[in-house]
Amino acid sequence: MSLLEVKNLSVEFHTQEGITRAVNGASFTVNPGQTVGLVGESGSGKSVSAFSVMGLIPNPPGKIVSGEILFNGKDILKMNEAQMRKLRGNDISMIFQEPMTSLNPVFKVGEQIAESLILHKGMNAKEALEKAIELMDQVGIPNPKSRALAYPHELSGGQKQRIMIAMAIACDPKLLICDEPTTALDVTIQKQVLDLIFGLQQEYNMGVLFITHDLAVIADIADEVVVMYKSNIVERNSVKSIFNSPSHPYSKGLLACRPGLESNPKRLLTVSDFMDKEGNELKVSDERKKPFTKTYDYSGDKNPILLEVKNLKTYFPVKAGFFRRTIGHIKAVDDVSFQLRKGRTLGLVGESGCGKTTLGRTILRLVEPTEGSVYYQGQDVTGLEAKELQALRSKMQIIFQDPYSSLNPRMTIEQIIVEPMKIHKVGVSDNERVDLAKQLMEKVGLLTSHLSRYPHQFSGGQRQRIAIARALALKPEFIICDESVSALDVSVQAQVLNLLLDLQDEFDLTYIFISHDLSVVNFISDEVGVMYQGKIVEHAVASEVYNNPQMGYTRNLLSAIPKGIPKS
Repeated sequence: MSLLEVKNLSVEFHTQEGITRAVNGASFTVNPGQTVGLVGESGSGKSVSAFSVMGLIPNPPGKIVSGEILFNGKDILKMNEAQMRKLRGNDISMIFQEPMTSLNPVFKVGEQIAESLILHKGMNAKEALEKAIELMDQVGIPNPKSRALAYPHELSGGQKQRIMIAMAIACDPKLLICDEPTTALDVTIQKQVLDLIFGLQQEYNMGVLFITHDLAVIADIADEVVVMYKSNIVERNSVKSIFNSPSHPYSKGLLACRPGLESNPKRLLTVSDFMDKEGNELKVSDERKKPFTKTYDYSGDKNPILLEVKNLKTYFPVKAGFFRRTIGHIKAVDDVSFQLRKGRTLGLVGESGCGKTTLGRTILRLVEPTEGSVYYQGQDVTGLEAKELQALRSKMQIIFQDPYSSLNPRMTIEQIIVEPMKIHKVGVSDNERVDLAKQLMEKVGLLTSHLSRYPHQFSGGQRQRIAIARALALKPEFIICDESVSALDVSVQAQVLNLLLDLQDEFDLTYIFISHDLSVVNFISDEVGVMYQGKIVEHAVASEVYNNPQMGYTRNLLSAIPKGIPKS
C-alpha cells in the first residue's frame, strides 16, 4: 500500500474575476523511503497540491471540489479539523519555502521546535526543549544550546531553514513535504540542506514529496518526477525517463532552459520554443540547440575602461553596551580592486554575507564607502557632492533582487517608469515620456496596456521586466543586476537572461551581475570575480574560473552545484 495516494484531485478558488481551477484532476503516489519530485512553474498547482495534502487550503476562497487524498489508506478529505491537527506535524510534516514568514518572530526558535513535541508527544516543556536542542544539533546548527534561545531574525537564511527542518522532523513523520526549501539558498548551503533531508529520509524511511522548479536538483535527489503545467499533470515517470527521453514539450522546455557549466547556446532556449500557447509542440532548429563557448580575451580587450574600483572598503560598526560604543567592525567589503571595460559583464559570485551586494551598492554610493575610490569614466564617484551624484545616477542603475519590494505598490507602472524621467528631465513633455514608457514596455516584452496596472497584478517574472524597463528609462550605460533572476522560475529566468543580453547588444550596456547561481553567472558573464569574506579572492575570464579554479573556495562552490544527472 502507498504511503500517500492522490486520486483525481481538483481544487478551485473563487475570486472577483471568477472561478480559477488551480489543480485539475491530479493523481500521484509517494511510497515509504521514496522521493517524488513535483516540478513546474509558479502557478502550475504544485504548492496547492501540497497544501491540499496538509489540509491547509483556505475555505473560502479555496475549495477541493473532487478527488481523494489517501494517507495510509485513510481519506484525509473526510477527516475533521481535530483529526487533521493530530496528523499534521506528527505523521505529515512540511518545510515551507520562506522560513522567515513561517517562523514566529516573537518566540525563540527552541520554543518553536518544542511546541510540536509538547502537543504530539506529550512531553513537558523541559523535556521538549532538551529534545529540540538535540534536533538542532542533528540538523547542524552550531552551538545548539545557545542558539535555541535565539529569535528567528538572529539567524542566517540557511540556519532558519535548518530550524524549519528540525521542526518538521521533530515527531518522526512518515511523510515529509518540501515546498521549494532551497530556492533562495547558496549552492553550498543548498547542498548541505539537501544532504541533511535525504540523510534523515534514509534514517527514518520517510516518503518525501519535493516541490521545486529546478530540475537539476530533482535529478540529484528524486526517484520519480511529476511535471505540472497550468494545473494539470502533463507527465509522470521515473527521473531517468524524464531526463533522458521526456515526452511532453513542456518537460523538454524545462530541461533545455537551464544554463549549463560546460557550454550554452548563445541565447537560452525557453518553454515557448518547444510549445505554443495552445500546448502544441514546436520543432526547435538545430542552430538554436547548438552549444556556444565564450572566447572572450580578457587581456586583449580594446574597449575603454568604464569602471575602476581601487582599494574599496565598506565597514559597518558593531555596537554594544548601554552607551552603544563601537566594539569592532564588520568588514563587508575589504580592500577590493578591479577594472571593468565598456560593454562587458562582470559576474560576482559567492555565498550570502560575502559582500557582493554591499560592493554593488557602494559602487553606486547607495552605501557610503569607508575607504577607497570608485572611478566611473575617470571621474571619482566617491568624491562627488549630492547634486553631482544625482546627475551621474542616470548613467548608473541597479535592478534589485526582489522587484515587488522595489516597486511602489501605490503607483501604476506608468508612474513608476515615468517618475525617473521627470526627475532627470528626460523628454520635453509628459506625453513624450509616456510614449517612451510604452516603447520600453514593448522592449522588455510587455504590453503597453499594462501601464495602467499596479505591481501586484503581475507575476514575478513580469515585475522583474518592469524593473528592467525602469532601469532603462534613463538610458544608462552601466547596470548592476543584484540577484535579479534568483527567485524566478527557470523558464522565466531564461527569458530575462536572454533579454539582458539582447539589451546589452543593442545599447552597448555594461553589467555587474551579482548571483549565487554559478551556472547563470557562467552563461551571462565575460569575466568572474569570486568573493569571500569581503574580498575578491579570484578574478579571471569566466572559462578560466570554471575550468581551472585556483582557489579552494572556488572549487568548493563549483563542486556544490547540482550536476543535473539522474540518480542511478
